Amino acid sequence: MLDKGMSGRAAIIETDIPARLDGLPWTRFHTLVVTALGVTWILDGLEVTLAGSIAGALQQSPILRFTEAEVGAVGSAYLAGAVGGALLFGYLTDRLGRRKLFFVTLGIYLSATAATAFSWNFTSFALFRFLTGAGIGGEYTAINSAIQELVPARFRGRTDLAINGSFWLGAAFGAFGAVTFLQPGWLPPDLGWRAAFGIGAGLGLGVLVLRRWLPESPRWLILHDRLAEAEIVVGDIERRVGAAPPRHSANNTIRLSVAARMPVARMVMAILRDYPQRAVLGLVLMAAQAFFYNAIFFSYALVLTRFYSVPAASVGWYILPFALGNFLGPLVLGPLFDVVGRKPMIGATYALSGVLLAFIGWLFRQELLDATQLTLGWSVIFFFASAAASSAYLTVSESFPLEARALAIALFYALGTAVGGVVSPWLFGILVGTGERSAVFAGYLLGAGLMVAAAATEFAIGVKAERQPLESVARPLSASADWT
Repeated sequence: MLDKGMSGRAAIIETDIPARLDGLPWTRFHTLVVTALGVTWILDGLEVTLAGSIAGALQQSPILRFTEAEVGAVGSAYLAGAVGGALLFGYLTDRLGRRKLFFVTLGIYLSATAATAFSWNFTSFALFRFLTGAGIGGEYTAINSAIQELVPARFRGRTDLAINGSFWLGAAFGAFGAVTFLQPGWLPPDLGWRAAFGIGAGLGLGVLVLRRWLPESPRWLILHDRLAEAEIVVGDIERRVGAAPPRHSANNTIRLSVAARMPVARMVMAILRDYPQRAVLGLVLMAAQAFFYNAIFFSYALVLTRFYSVPAASVGWYILPFALGNFLGPLVLGPLFDVVGRKPMIGATYALSGVLLAFIGWLFRQELLDATQLTLGWSVIFFFASAAASSAYLTVSESFPLEARALAIALFYALGTAVGGVVSPWLFGILVGTGERSAVFAGYLLGAGLMVAAAATEFAIGVKAERQPLESVARPLSASADWT
């Protein structure tokens, strides 16, 4: 139902589209959504792992000859690009739609990662990594929004965690690709790391084809006064999955006062003023996991080569089991976030990650672990930490009104990465460069402390969003006054 006001600028819409989307069973359509959109995390994992796995090759390159600090700096450039891309494309995603932007951001990623292979010095390499990060940061906002709005509420938690955990499938691809292309004698020393960047470009081209079959988010369409288009999209989804639409009733409808555009200032105020506790929670969770992950993962290859004399060409073999633990964590623990609940599971995974990091870091400082044992220790830590990090994205993507969802994801991803992530690769590059285990251990303790503090914050002000429709977790800004 639609009732145009006298001014023509706003409309009162009564619709059951959200209830129809949440009432669908899991079908091949949802698998397509997860596959075509969730690949973003695979690409990010691939890029981050390649950067870490080829660190030694970049130092040994006869053209680049990076120092340890420069290796850390290019990692920071990638993250800085992700921050800028998230902010820019987060705004555009809420303004122009989910579907348009996930083609644009993927195109930027493909172009930049391919260009990285042709870098000729530190400046060009850092620039292309910055642009690659911008594409990935933009992907996070567009993709998280679309997935949250298309997946039924009862599957949202486990699906979101599993998709975020697929980052580590990309990490495995990156590690295996690095091992393959950096194998001594197979390619010239300065060509192997360049060839490795073709993996992401090839994978991304395949994803472009899959995304052609995905529709615009019906929730986004109704919020932008395009109810007729939303009805067509939902009707097509129901036909594709073989589900009959539910009977229209007051119990499954919402009333919205919508317009074609929502002022960006109103969206920002909805995030920061209307939900201040959720804003604090989102920032704390995102910043803690960003520092924790980026500090350790970007410097992992440096630790192996500096303290354990692992050859640069063999680093990928150590990252493979590490990636497996990271992937299994969200996959195994994910269902518990829907069944046990968000608050206990998020708090527990953050706390366990911090405590385990402090313990393994202490063993590292005491020289009680060899390279294999350290890798096994990281695999256990990140079984929990991967679920924790994934839950941070889940929290910020479902805790704010629909109109500002992509902007909220962008804002907290950008702030969290800027506060906790951008500086950490550079910092740990310096710490590893000292050659002192105690200096690296101090960095580990900082990361552990941040995770424990984030756990305490979650236990105090966490949001109980499990199995709830998005419109119930956060009331839409355009909700009519007479809708409850």
